Amino acid sequence: MTDIPSRLVVDCLTKSFPQPGRGRPDRQVLDGVSFTAEPGEFVAVIGPSGCGKSTVFTMLAGLDTPDSGSVRVGDDPATAGHCAYMPQKDLLFPWRSVLDNTALGLEVQGLSKQEARQRARELFPTFGLSGFEDARPSQLSGGMRQRAALLRTVVQNRDLLLLDEPFGALDSLTRTEMQSWLQSVWQRYRWTALMITHDIREAVFLSDRVIVLSARPATVVREVRVDLPRPRELSLVTAPEFVALEQELLEVLHEESRRALAEQDTEHRRP
Repeated sequence: MTDIPSRLVVDCLTKSFPQPGRGRPDRQVLDGVSFTAEPGEFVAVIGPSGCGKSTVFTMLAGLDTPDSGSVRVGDDPATAGHCAYMPQKDLLFPWRSVLDNTALGLEVQGLSKQEARQRARELFPTFGLSGFEDARPSQLSGGMRQRAALLRTVVQNRDLLLLDEPFGALDSLTRTEMQSWLQSVWQRYRWTALMITHDIREAVFLSDRVIVLSARPATVVREVRVDLPRPRELSLVTAPEFVALEQELLEVLHEESRRALAEQDTEHRRP
């Protein structure tokens, strides 16, 4: 990351996509999404399935442009150069070693293979991957694969980490272990991080703030600050203050999910 991380400002994003079929109007996905992320802050983004969370992330990563609104990192429009994006699947190449996989982003940026491998290798102890530099991804557990994918993301030295359901494919026990691990390495490096998740408990456990998007077309309907002490132990999830935050978010999300189902039903009834 840069020495002085920049503030992320998402300002009134709107986005529509064409629908298949002649004469059908464009489908609006985003309707004025606005929020911020302060330097070193961990922000979770939740919302009903299909509401547009990943669409927001593609714009943060500079991979798509909004119909209106803007995304800024500091004083600059967001581009692919500001963000490191970790998608839901680890996307490790099976024919490359773990070290070569984690160095790939740096090679794409133009670093020599030797320098890229050296920078990535330095993070292997922190990410619990020492001794697996020459292994193939098929030899790693699910949690180790996700740690390798996150290493590949953070070694790119970007202002902002975008984590799109990073633990969604893991079993419950491994997911819990990865949440604790991610918290520990985030506290060490204090990256500015945004994470999409469908797991409300995960959002509360990891984040400083939780942004709740509405049913499509998405807008921000709630912003909840998580003022819980760090480091957060797993026993915290049964504490009254944790349960209260979880319940508040669950109620908002259930209401938006009901709205999404009602909208889908209305669309299906249209000729």
